[in-house]
Amino acid sequence: MGTRPVQSAPTTARLADIAAQAGVSEATVSRVLNGKPGVAATTRQSVLAALDVLGYERPVRLRHRSAGLVGLITPELENPIFPAIAQVIAQGLTRQGYTPVLATQTPGGSTEDELTEMLVDRGVAGIIFVSGLHADTTADTQRYDQLRAQGVPFVLVDGFSSSVKAPFISPDDRAATQLAVTHLVSLGHTRIGLALGPRRFVPVQRKIEGFVRAMQDQLGLEAEDIHDRLVEHSLYTLEGGQAAASALMDRDCTAIVCASDMMALGAIRAARQRGFEVPGDISVVGFDDSPLIAFTDPPLTTVRKPVPAMGQAAVRTLLEEIGGTPAPHSEFVFMPELVVRGSTASVAAGAAKAGAAATGAARAGGSADRKNRKS
Repeated sequence: MGTRPVQSAPTTARLADIAAQAGVSEATVSRVLNGKPGVAATTRQSVLAALDVLGYERPVRLRHRSAGLVGLITPELENPIFPAIAQVIAQGLTRQGYTPVLATQTPGGSTEDELTEMLVDRGVAGIIFVSGLHADTTADTQRYDQLRAQGVPFVLVDGFSSSVKAPFISPDDRAATQLAVTHLVSLGHTRIGLALGPRRFVPVQRKIEGFVRAMQDQLGLEAEDIHDRLVEHSLYTLEGGQAAASALMDRDCTAIVCASDMMALGAIRAARQRGFEVPGDISVVGFDDSPLIAFTDPPLTTVRKPVPAMGQAAVRTLLEEIGGTPAPHSEFVFMPELVVRGSTASVAAGAAKAGAAATGAARAGGSADRKNRKS
C-alpha cells in the first residue's frame, strides 16, 4: 500500500485545494497558515486536517505541540509568593503527566514577550501567565490575540482585561482590603492608610476600590479625601513599603494596610526607624500570607491569597483548553481570608486621639477644599 509523499508548504495556487478540502474560503486558509487572529478553533483544525489529508507539511509554527511541556511565566522569584504559586502549579501539572517549564523575568533580562516566544518555539502545549502584562492597564493586549492565533492555549493569573479572550484566575482584591479595614476598625483604628503598587495595575485598582468602599461605609469618610490622604503608591518591594509607610505615618495613620507581605515588612521597618512599636503604636496588615511570614517579628497579620485553589484552577483550566473543551472566557474569582497574628492590636490611647483628630481634620479639610473649589 503506497503512501502520499509529503510536499513542501502549499503555494498560493494550492490554496483553493486546501480551502475546498476544509470547506472554507481561501482567505481563511491564508489566515490560518500565517497565524492571523480571527479564526475559530474548529475552523483552524479543519484547515490543519486538510493540510494533512492533502499531504502538505505544516508550517513550523503550526506543527503538533509537545504534549508534555507547559510553560509558566512569572514576573520574579524574589517575592516569596511567586515561588509559592509556581510550586502549586508545577505540582498540579506533574500529577497530570506534564512537565512544567518555569520562565522568569529578571531586571535587564528577558521580557514576557521574549519568554513567550521561547516557549512557543519549544512547542509547549500551553502557557500559564502569573501577574503578567495582562494585569497592566497600559500594556498592549494584542500579544495575547497573536498567541491565540498561533493555536497556543493559555491561562492568565492575577489581573483581568475584558479585551483578552481567555480564562482568568484572580483573588478577590476588593474583598481583601475590605477584610483588612473591617479588622482594623474593630480594633478602634480610624486613621488607616493603604500602601500599594503602581496605579496602572488591575489588582491595585481593585484593592483601592475595596479600601475606599470600606472606609466610606465604616468610617463615613469622603472618597476624595481617602484618595488624597490615605492611599500611597510605591513599589512592591520592602523598600517600597518602607517609603509608602513613611508617607502615611507623616499623615498620622495609626494602621497601614499593605498590598503585599514584602511591603508590610517594609512598613514595620519604617515604624521602627521612628521608634514606634508594632503593634503598640502602629498596626500593619499584609497581603499574600507568603511562606515564613508567620515567623517574622512580630508575626504578620495578613490577608491570605488563596494560592492552592488558584493554582489548581489554573492547571485544570489550562488542561481543559489543551483538551479542546475550553472553559468560558471569563474570570474565576477566589475569596481571600484574613489571618490575624501579632502585627495588629487595639489602637493606643494617644494614637487614638491623634487619629481621631486627624480624621476630623481630613473631613474638615476636605470640606473646605470642596467649598473653595465651588466658590
